[in-house]
Amino acid sequence: MSEKDVYVPPKVWTWEQPNGGEFANINRPVSGKTHEKELPVGEHPIQLYSLATPNGVKVTIMLEELLELGYEGAEYDAWLIKINEGDQFSSGFVNINPNSKIPAMVDHSEPKPISVFESGSILFYLANKFGEFLPEPLEQRTQIMNWLFWQMGSAPYLGGGFGHFYSYAPEKLEYPIDRFAMEIKRQLDVLDKHLAENTYFAGDNYSIADIAIYPWYGALARGLLYDAAEFLSVSEYTHLQRWVKTISERPAVIRGRKVNRVWGDEQDQVPERHSSDDLK
Repeated sequence: MSEKDVYVPPKVWTWEQPNGGEFANINRPVSGKTHEKELPVGEHPIQLYSLATPNGVKVTIMLEELLELGYEGAEYDAWLIKINEGDQFSSGFVNINPNSKIPAMVDHSEPKPISVFESGSILFYLANKFGEFLPEPLEQRTQIMNWLFWQMGSAPYLGGGFGHFYSYAPEKLEYPIDRFAMEIKRQLDVLDKHLAENTYFAGDNYSIADIAIYPWYGALARGLLYDAAEFLSVSEYTHLQRWVKTISERPAVIRGRKVNRVWGDEQDQVPERHSSDDLK
């Protein structure tokens, strides 16, 4: 890199449009609504506003797991939020999530509808509401929460860090790609070593920790994120691969991965779900 190419940060940062990258059309340094539009509301107790990104898939898997167990109160309407088109900045969406990120959910079964945002918070809410995938014994519950918070804190390195610079940035830069690849390899090693001694992330019981980790690190292990499987040598993490295979075969996971999906094979796309028949 020549001396003239070296970036020297100004004393005060200013937003210069466009800034490049795949999401440049929606990225902005301020929050709040950009347009007026109410969110649709269906007939089921739970209303989900989302897209089948890894964070969105966490919630649809959880809801499908609850339905698999027979909880009618977990029936939901899944409405598609097209983040590339800025749907998350509508007045209706901002009212339930001022951070304008998917997924967001409203539970209409309570006397006063409850809005829930952030995927980890939604998993925790649903686990508490239905008493599933988060057992009461303090030690086990704490282990599950440890891994849930691990995922919430670690995934930004995978998505916003590695994924951005490796896949979405307007140009490939060696330093950020190497820096984030090193961190992702470390994270994969953490998961692999833990799973060498545990069937699931909290021992022998499937939990919201597994549901949270699978859409990000399971997709990476399966070669579905950023076309980076070979680059990161994901096949060498054999215990993680065993866990991914086990989770991937669960019927609720197979269904949950399809909801709010608008890419890939047509048979795997269910842009909006308003009935269990939509997933048949």
